[in-house]
Amino acid sequence: MEAHPLASNCQLAALRLTSEGIAPSPPASLLRRLKLAVRRHLTPSTERKLKRTTNGLANRAYALTNRPERTMQAAASSAADRCEAGDLVRVRSAGEIDATLDHWRQLRGCTFMPEMRQYCGTTQRVLKRMERFVDERDLRVKKARGIVLLEGVFCQGTADFGRCDRSCFLFWREEWLEKITTQQPGP
Repeated sequence: MEAHPLASNCQLAALRLTSEGIAPSPPASLLRRLKLAVRRHLTPSTERKLKRTTNGLANRAYALTNRPERTMQAAASSAADRCEAGDLVRVRSAGEIDATLDHWRQLRGCTFMPEMRQYCGTTQRVLKRMERFVDERDLRVKKARGIVLLEGVFCQGTADFGRCDRSCFLFWREEWLEKITTQQPGP
C-alpha cells in the first residue's frame, strides 16, 4: 500500500497536489469557520467594535463566576526602554505576556498568536521599529506605535488557517519584550 504523499511532511512530495489545488486543508471546525466568516465579512472597524463588546461581556461573566477579569495590564515602559534596530531583547515568558492580553488575545489591537509562544524566553535582535504598515483587510496604510519586528522571526502559518509560505514578520508589542542592556565597566 502506497503512503499518501502528504504523510511525510515533505513539501516536495506535496508539490503536485498543492499546485493542482487538491491538497487537504486544515479541518474546518466550527470555531475556524466562525473566525473566517468574521475576517471575510466584517470591516476592520466593525470587527474592533465586536471584540470590544464581547470582551466586556466576557469580563462581566468572569465577575459573576468570581474569576479574575482579563484586562490589558501593559508592562510599564518608559521612553528609555524603547526598542531600536539592533537592540537585544528577551521575549517575556508566556505567563507575563498572557497577563497583558484581553479575551481576544490582543494588546492594543496586536494579537499574540499561539505560534509566537515558541519564542517566549528567547533572546532576539530587533530588526526595526514599525511606524506604518498596509492592513490587507481593508488595504489601508495604518500607523503603528510600540510595535517592532525581530530578526529572523517569521510566521509559517497558523493552526486556524494552515501552513503559509509568505514568511511574514510577526508583530511584537514592546510590552512583550525586555530590553537587554549590557553594563560597560566604569573607568
